[in-house]
Amino acid sequence: MSGKPRRQESTSKTAWTSLETPLTPWIAEAIDLMGFTDMTPVQASTIPLFMKHKDVVVEAVTGSGKTLAFLVPILERLVRRETPLAKHNVGAVIISPTRELATQIHTVLKSFLDMQPGSANEEAEEGEEPIPSPHYLKSQLLIGGTVTVQQDFSTFRNSSPHILIGTPGRLNELISSSKSPAILKEFEVLVMDEADRLLDMGFKTELTTIIGKLPKQRRTGLFSATMTDAVGELVRTGLRNPVRVIVKVATNKTGADAEKRTPASLQIGYIAVHPSEKIAQTIRLLNYSLKNDNLTKTILYLPTCACVDYFTPLLSALPALKKFILVPLHGKQTPQARKKNYEKFVALPSSTPSVLLTTDLAARGLDVSDVDLVIQLEPPQDPKAFAHRCGRAGRAGRAGRAVVFLNAGREEDYVEFLRVRKTPVRRIPRLTPEGEIKVDEEGAEIQADKQVDELVDQMKKIVRKDRDLYERAMKAFVSYIRAYTKHQATFIFRIKELDLDGAAKSYALLRLPRMPELKGRTVEYDSEVVDMETFAYADKVREKARKEALAKAKAEGSAAKPAEEKKPKIKPTTAWSKQLETKAAKEERRTKKERKREWEKKEKRARAEMEEDEKEVKKDWKDLSVDDKVKKRKVVRRDEDEDESMDELDMLDDVEERPSKGMSFDDM
Repeated sequence: MSGKPRRQESTSKTAWTSLETPLTPWIAEAIDLMGFTDMTPVQASTIPLFMKHKDVVVEAVTGSGKTLAFLVPILERLVRRETPLAKHNVGAVIISPTRELATQIHTVLKSFLDMQPGSANEEAEEGEEPIPSPHYLKSQLLIGGTVTVQQDFSTFRNSSPHILIGTPGRLNELISSSKSPAILKEFEVLVMDEADRLLDMGFKTELTTIIGKLPKQRRTGLFSATMTDAVGELVRTGLRNPVRVIVKVATNKTGADAEKRTPASLQIGYIAVHPSEKIAQTIRLLNYSLKNDNLTKTILYLPTCACVDYFTPLLSALPALKKFILVPLHGKQTPQARKKNYEKFVALPSSTPSVLLTTDLAARGLDVSDVDLVIQLEPPQDPKAFAHRCGRAGRAGRAGRAVVFLNAGREEDYVEFLRVRKTPVRRIPRLTPEGEIKVDEEGAEIQADKQVDELVDQMKKIVRKDRDLYERAMKAFVSYIRAYTKHQATFIFRIKELDLDGAAKSYALLRLPRMPELKGRTVEYDSEVVDMETFAYADKVREKARKEALAKAKAEGSAAKPAEEKKPKIKPTTAWSKQLETKAAKEERRTKKERKREWEKKEKRARAEMEEDEKEVKKDWKDLSVDDKVKKRKVVRRDEDEDESMDELDMLDDVEERPSKGMSFDDM
């Protein structure tokens, strides 16, 4: 074992030493070295149940320590087996929605496994290699993009891991393609982390297949920050009599604010802004937080992948952010680029001001150490993602701050919407160019300051230097507008009420792009005339290729010419008398159309009245028909009664008239 001194043990009820079943020494030492003396509420509630052979469904706020809540029971169950797992036998599977989250869980697990007796990190006497214990555990990470499926199979055969961690696709390929079902013969534990996200991302088929391959005699843990109907269905099909664990944050308030879905150590606020000043306020907030509160590590959430690709080089070129290292991360990057950028941001020391520009890819599960501040340029399309985004700060009891920008006016209704969803958000004042707090009166109209225009001009100047930035700007703005139209809270985020002029300014567009969402809208944006034939790339290789393609097109007389800025068509002048005639003709056509509309309305009303009358007549005929039928029935019954009476009388007459066949008195 490591010779490092252990921390002073906690004597509280939530101390790790307070567990009914004491932890294995090397597991307890690993937790101690991580600096965790006490269990979080979700750990204190879940670990004893999971270790007592119970299926668990855990709903807890983001940043509550769910990872250790399932890793510790998995390790304890596998270590305490009477017989060690045989070669090529898997004891546990952990399913994660994203590569980054799977990698993070694997990293935490490795920190435990490195503390095992006989691990490579353990000191051996006299230079001898450590001898692995019979219960020595190994793990394997299964994610796409970094290695091929064949390499995963090869690693599995050579290393014989006991715990598999990965995304649904790769795990399904390994489990389903395995020739020998014996690898799951001694299977014990299945964990689905961020279960709601797994289903939202369309992994239901893979999850169903994996669950179907696993033995029914197993323990299953389902962990999530939110519970949906789809998750409930997964619970019914994949778990047996589960114990539900719900951990909420209670406050001293009453009513809707009595419970929160976010950690108590996390402060969430919003800034009401003019659409054109969102980037300006972001820059001011970053510098203000660094100068006054020493908040160095920030995550900036942007609406789309295209926005990340555009704002990363643009903001990096601004002198106001020269102190910060900007790192992009989104789902459309190659797996290698994603891995490289993620590891780069994680590895940056807390003393280095840095910003991770990302999308909802990094909204869940990622535990980047020392994240102090989360900024959302726009609220997420899915309201459920809001709390997850904010939860990247203030994790594991650390203090954190989260800020979202809302356009002043209707979008501020989002605050009440969040409060109902148990995510209270308080208003934060705007910042002046000097970094001072500016308090706006409640309900007052918010206007951008003059320095915002100066910043926009500065950004445009950077864009003019590189055709690539210009193209990225157009793509980013189009993707932002389309993302805005897909908000789930459409009663708050209405594209028809969005200030497109202000939004275009915040993106430093040289001109507005052509897009369906702008049809029928009057946007007073000062577009520039862009000569696409001479607009060059800053990258010499790309510019050389562009010029060659342009020269070739000209030489061949191709119709595929470079797109040029359309100039407004100048209408030919006409005589004044002709204009009067045209105007009179328009008026006459308008009058005719109005008359026609009036006539059509009258006809429509007349038809409606006739139809109503016809309905009433039909109803009257129907009622009359019913009455006739009733009367006829009565007449028929009366006739039948009379016929019966007549029959009886006829019978009596027959008896009286019929001659007697016996002897009469006269015959005697």
